[in-house]
Amino acid sequence: MDWREMLRRRLAAPHSRKSEKELKDEEMDLFTKYYTEWKGGRKNANAFYKSIPRFYYRLPAEDEVLLQKLREESRAVFLQRKSRELLDNEELQNLWFLLDKHQTPPMIGEEAMINYENFLKVGEKAGPKCKQFFMAKVFAKLIHTDPYGRISIMQFFNYVMRKVWLHQTRIGLSLYDVAGQGYLRESDLENYILELIPTLPQLDGLEKSFYSFYVCTAVRKFFFFLDPLRTGKIKIQDILACSFLDDLLELRDEELSKESQETNWFSAPSALRVYGQYLNLDKDHNGMLSKEELSRYGTATMTNVFLDRVFQECLTYDGEMDYKTYLDFVLALENRKEPAALQYIFKLLDIENRGYLNVFSLNYFFRDEIFDMVKPKDPLKISLQDLINSNQGDTVTTILIDLNGFWTYENREALVANDNENTADLEDT
Repeated sequence: MDWREMLRRRLAAPHSRKSEKELKDEEMDLFTKYYTEWKGGRKNANAFYKSIPRFYYRLPAEDEVLLQKLREESRAVFLQRKSRELLDNEELQNLWFLLDKHQTPPMIGEEAMINYENFLKVGEKAGPKCKQFFMAKVFAKLIHTDPYGRISIMQFFNYVMRKVWLHQTRIGLSLYDVAGQGYLRESDLENYILELIPTLPQLDGLEKSFYSFYVCTAVRKFFFFLDPLRTGKIKIQDILACSFLDDLLELRDEELSKESQETNWFSAPSALRVYGQYLNLDKDHNGMLSKEELSRYGTATMTNVFLDRVFQECLTYDGEMDYKTYLDFVLALENRKEPAALQYIFKLLDIENRGYLNVFSLNYFFRDEIFDMVKPKDPLKISLQDLINSNQGDTVTTILIDLNGFWTYENREALVANDNENTADLEDT
């Protein structure tokens, strides 16, 4: 008999001696009983649901100290285990020895090669840690134009080294991931870089009193470019995917050229340059920059309307800019070809906050000639994507925000003609 029918008949029986409350209680008891039996039957019929793995784990609350400690310890043990799975220096040397021993002639110039058969032999002898590298897809990825179907031993070894470095770095960064969610907050990355400084020979000359300013300078580049939505956190995988960490760790090279140091944002000369500029602009020595002080930035040719927009949109304190906000400003102006920099400047140019630049917005800074340069999809407005697609973003933004850039653009033909005349004069002498 269907449980619904049983419930209906039971309730239809005479209950002259029971109160209304008792009847409702009995109704609920009967319903609970039959529903539980029915639900249990469905569970048995769908036992495969039990095979679905658990995918949600609640994070411990702030007052659950024991659970937090347990989670931290378990993460530390997990990362230690992952670290032990990586090849150490001795194992890497052994791998190189085996590859060299099994090279396949003939050599191409001075580059040793290895075919797939010998590649598999090395994989068998190299040990379990190397198993992941000796796969057909890895060999296929590294094979190029060799007529004998071989790969370069050096290229393969560099591939292994790169993979090991990436895993080591990921583990190192994960140790600073306090939340354990695969991202670093600003304070996490600050701690990582601060503890990294003593391992970078190119930073040996920095005084400890400058460390906090150096860390701030370094961290801002990561967050300016990798946190466009300003969430205050960056995915570890994004840090590994970009070139910034490579630039930072390049400072391990004791013989890094002067030219490389000057072009590396993380080098001591670069950090001192940026901070020195900030101090020079700070005429009243209060540690902050007013609009008037910032107007002397660079060639001191930025337009007043642009400076007004900077102080309207950017974070300020009583109308003055701190060092962190200044770093974002510098990164935007020094990297105007980058989407993140164009996004920063675009927000300042979009005075009506519409998400595009129309004739009114551009007349506020310049004139309609800008539309001819960008060639937007909509003839009456320019979107951020239009600006990026035009490959003229750096030129356009320079014209709009910098008087010197405006003058240079307006007089570009005369400047080219003058350069040609000077070149001709030099050839005649």
